[in-house]
Amino acid sequence: MSDKLTHVDTDGRAHMVDVSDKSSSQRLARARGFVHLSAATLAVIHEGRNNKGDVLSVAELAGIMGAKKTSELIPLCHPLPLTKVKLALTAQETGIEVEATVGCHGVTGVEMEALTAVSVACLTVYDMVKAIEKSASIGSIELIEKTGGKSGDYLRDAT
Repeated sequence: MSDKLTHVDTDGRAHMVDVSDKSSSQRLARARGFVHLSAATLAVIHEGRNNKGDVLSVAELAGIMGAKKTSELIPLCHPLPLTKVKLALTAQETGIEVEATVGCHGVTGVEMEALTAVSVACLTVYDMVKAIEKSASIGSIELIEKTGGKSGDYLRDAT
């Protein structure tokens, strides 16, 4: 692991990394997050009784859209030709686990796209349920895997 910040030039100013000389390769990243919810709110979601509609379907679409818009939201991210964006929202005992898998064939990784997809999906779950549970909370957004590229593969330790 390098301790050099790649998005800062020699004068300490932020810049977008020049990737024009990098080789294209297959890239994949998986990220996850969690929306903490009460059992009552989970029941409303499961039973389809939310007045705003199908919470999980809307959040899934929002996550896909978020991945596609990452370079518009994160200033130094490159726009990427994504080839895959998949969201999985799974009800757990204490909330909704959100996992995103993002892929592309390109010159830079898709970690930020996967993390953005999870973040936007979690925010959407919150937005969809805030009328019934203002205390819902979002947490544990993290990269769990990445493959491809010069820096090699990464797999978060199982915890």
